[in-house]
Amino acid sequence: MTEKDIYVDDELLDIDVEGADVDTEGEGDEMYEHFSVTVDKGQSMMRLDKFLTIRLEHTSRNRIQAAADGQNILVNGKPQKSSYKVKPLDQISIVMPYPRRKEEIVPENIPLNIVYEDDDIIVINKEAGMVVHPGVGNHSGTLVHALSYHLQNLPMFSEGNARAGLVHRIDKDTSGLLVVAKNERAHASLAKQFFDHTIYRRYVALVWGNIAEDEGTITGNIGRSPKDRLQMFVFADGSEGKHAVTHFKVLRRYGYVTLVECRLETGRTHQIRVHMSWQGHPLFNDERYGGNRILKGTTFQKYKQFVENCFKLIPRQSLHARALGFDHPTTGKYVQFESELPDDFKAVLEKWETYTDSVGLDMDEI
Repeated sequence: MTEKDIYVDDELLDIDVEGADVDTEGEGDEMYEHFSVTVDKGQSMMRLDKFLTIRLEHTSRNRIQAAADGQNILVNGKPQKSSYKVKPLDQISIVMPYPRRKEEIVPENIPLNIVYEDDDIIVINKEAGMVVHPGVGNHSGTLVHALSYHLQNLPMFSEGNARAGLVHRIDKDTSGLLVVAKNERAHASLAKQFFDHTIYRRYVALVWGNIAEDEGTITGNIGRSPKDRLQMFVFADGSEGKHAVTHFKVLRRYGYVTLVECRLETGRTHQIRVHMSWQGHPLFNDERYGGNRILKGTTFQKYKQFVENCFKLIPRQSLHARALGFDHPTTGKYVQFESELPDDFKAVLEKWETYTDSVGLDMDEI
């Protein structure tokens, strides 16, 4: 028996419809798959990599060997090499980056803000507005197209792979840090770390409302909305969706909006956006989840104009991937990267700071 869980945006599974206006991005979205295999009672002894190549459809031996090299294949709970001889009733689990999707990728010379790069990884500070990988409605100008140009001499980026090197992604209109693997070994290592939830990720978000608690945790299954397939939805009763946990801490209160830091324990499509909206605090100017309307504040025309001016300053959801940390695929040492808030985010915070000081808001009365 083989069980397979694909940990990618649901769009890849059920709504890749021609002509559909689908947002294929998702903050924290992991791009790997997990297989569980129980060896049959009558199975003769066979090399682990050969056995899995036979049992797993459309999975090459090279991918399996790369997973084994990264200690991503467990037999009876322990990492094993490709040469391990499988035995009857062995319990095998394997985590691998999602298989390649062939697409005609034409390398594009798009400038990238490279925070760090070595032989194994490249860390990008993505600007808002850039889509991470090709999808419906986004066949050019993506991060993958840019990487295919900048890394065109590497095998992984010269084969027309629409998911080259990716192990996670962030929304088109979310700015911030994203790590990309430059070879198969690094790819497998990072995929395993995302699967184990050991990746350190911190986001900064501006949300509507004055959050009551200084810090807290939001837990609620996230899945595709039954009413709107372009939105995600929290299934509070756990009947559908995937387990999702977001930890938050208040950084600054501006009365009618709050600046928070969010730490992802899991990585689901639009996780921070949908969790915050579910709690009654949509992200500021998040059109998809209702944050592009005036949700808190006064009825004065001057205030309405002030908010409209803020929307113009940051014409996107107010979300930035500020920190990213993980164990380096080669050295094994922990590395962490930080990113300053982009100019549009800084500008809107300065505007709220000035407004709060000028009107003398009493936070206890809001």
